[in-house]
Amino acid sequence: MVNEGEVSDGSKEVQDRNERGLARRIWLGFAGLLSGLVSKLSKVWGKVCGVGSEDPRRVCHCLKVGLALTVVSLFYYMRPLYESIGSNAMWAVLTVVVVFEYTVGLNRVAGTFLAGALAIGVHWVAAHCGETLEAAILRTSVFLLASAATFSRFIPIVKQRFDYGAMIFVLTFSLVSVSGYRVEELFELAHHRFSTVVLGTAICMLICIFVRPVWAGQDLHFLIVRNLERISDSLDECVLKYFEDDKTLIDGDEERCKRILKYKSALNTKGTEDSLANFARWEPSHGQF
Repeated sequence: MVNEGEVSDGSKEVQDRNERGLARRIWLGFAGLLSGLVSKLSKVWGKVCGVGSEDPRRVCHCLKVGLALTVVSLFYYMRPLYESIGSNAMWAVLTVVVVFEYTVGLNRVAGTFLAGALAIGVHWVAAHCGETLEAAILRTSVFLLASAATFSRFIPIVKQRFDYGAMIFVLTFSLVSVSGYRVEELFELAHHRFSTVVLGTAICMLICIFVRPVWAGQDLHFLIVRNLERISDSLDECVLKYFEDDKTLIDGDEERCKRILKYKSALNTKGTEDSLANFARWEPSHGQF
C-alpha cells in the first residue's frame, strides 16, 4: 500500500515543479519582450542618428527652435515681463511656432504681418458699423479671405512662391478675427497683438540670422556647382569614349559607367533647386547674394 504522506509529498513536488516551470516561462517571455523592445529602440536610435549625421544642421535647427521658445516663454515666467504684455504673451509663443523656418526666409513673416494688419483693419471697420453688423462683417471677412487665400494656393505661381505665406495668412487672420470679437478695447487689443507678433517674429529672425544660419541661396549655389561638375564629368567621359578606337563599352568598367551616368543625379535635383530658389527669394541680402 502506498502511504498517503508519500502521495501528498509527490503531488506537492509536482505542483512545485509546475509552478517553477510557469514562472520560468513568464520570465523568458518577459525577457524576450524586453530584448525585442530594446532591439527596436536601438534601430530607431540608429535611424535618428543617421538623419542627424547626414545633415547636422537639422539638429541645430531643432536646438534653435527650442532656444526661441525658451526665450519667448520668459515673458510668462518673469513677472516684470509678464506685466508689460499680460496674457497676450501666448501670442508670442504661437508666432514663434508658426513663423520659425529652417532657412533664413521672410515668407511666413510677410504672411503673418499681412494677416494681422488686415484683421485689425476689419475689426476697426466692423466696430464702427454697429453691434448688429459687427458679427456679420467678421464672419463674412473670415469666409471670403480664408476661401480666397486657400484657393490661391492652387495657382501654380502662388503655390511655388507664397504657399507657406498663404497658409500662415489664413491661420493668423482667423485667430485674430475670432479672438477679438468680444473685446471692448479694440485698439488696446490691436496694440497688444501687434507687439506680441512683432516680438515673436523678431526673436525668430535674430536666432535664424545670428545662430548658425542656413541660407537657401548658398545651398542653391553649392547645388548648382555640384550639378555642373557632375554633368561635365559625364560629358568628358562620353567624349573620351567616343574617340576611342573600340567603340564598345567594356563590361567590367563600372567606374566609367558611373561617371557617364552622373548626369542623371543632376537632372533629378530639379525639385530641390526650385524649392531652394523659392526660399532664397525671401532671404535678405547676405554674403555674395
